[in-house]
Amino acid sequence: MASSSSSPNSAAGVQNPKRSLGLFANAMKRKDSFIQFFAMTGILLLSIRSLGQKYRIHNLHEDTYDLKEEQASLTERMKSIKRALLHEASLDSTGLFASRLRLLFGEEN
Repeated sequence: MASSSSSPNSAAGVQNPKRSLGLFANAMKRKDSFIQFFAMTGILLLSIRSLGQKYRIHNLHEDTYDLKEEQASLTERMKSIKRALLHEASLDSTGLFASRLRLLFGEEN
C-alpha cells in the first residue's frame, strides 16, 4: 500500500509538470500559429500608429495653412497702419514727424 500510495503522489507530482510541459509542448507544436499571431498583432499595432501619425500630419498641415494666412493678414495690417501713420505725418506742416517716422520704419523716402 505504501508503494501504491507513493505512486499516486508521484503520479500527481508528475501530472502537474506534464500539464505545464503539455502547454509548452502544445505551443511548440503550433509555433507557426503563435508566430503568425504575434506578427499580425505587430502589424496591426503599427497600422494603428501609422494612422494616428497620418491624422497628426494632416492636422499640422492645417495649422501651417492657418498660420500662413494669419501671417499674411498681420503683414497687411502692419502695412496699412504704416501707410496711415505716414499719411497723417505728411499732413504736418513742419515734416519733422514724417521724417522721424520714416527713420523708424527704415524707409528712404
